[in-house]
Amino acid sequence: MEDHPSTSPDTMNAVGLLKRREIEARMLAPLIDALCTEFDRERVLELVGNVIQEMARQQGVQLARSLEINDLEHFAIVQESLKKDDAIQIEVLALTNEQYSYNVLRCKFAEMYHHLGIPELGKMISCNRDFALIEGFNPDIQLHRTQTIMEGAAMCDFRFKLAPSIKPRG
Repeated sequence: MEDHPSTSPDTMNAVGLLKRREIEARMLAPLIDALCTEFDRERVLELVGNVIQEMARQQGVQLARSLEINDLEHFAIVQESLKKDDAIQIEVLALTNEQYSYNVLRCKFAEMYHHLGIPELGKMISCNRDFALIEGFNPDIQLHRTQTIMEGAAMCDFRFKLAPSIKPRG
């Protein structure tokens, strides 16, 4: 008897994130190029970007559910999976209940997208997910980032901060 898709185990993490993003990029790049020859390029990129953002947001929600806690310390533990296959090298600056700050000193994601000749898609496929992912994981955590290796900077500066929602007065 076949397993129903919702009861099948999630084996996505068996393949490292770096390899998954490469597979995605190799499929998306020609598809996006083809769509852009038929339709307005800006609109195609906007739609694809929106879909990727929503996927990342939902991944954040699923991540929080799987951990059963959505604080910065647990988020930091999960971020360790990004180091699989030496995909990123980071320098942690702070990790508390209220903030998690680190710099990415080397990013094989950026190297891979540049090697494939699609750094602009790399930003869309990888970098732009970060904000939506944390929003889905915990809307009270804000990410501030001013630069990325993907866009030519020497490092990526990730600054996560707990900013509790303002509750309406009773």
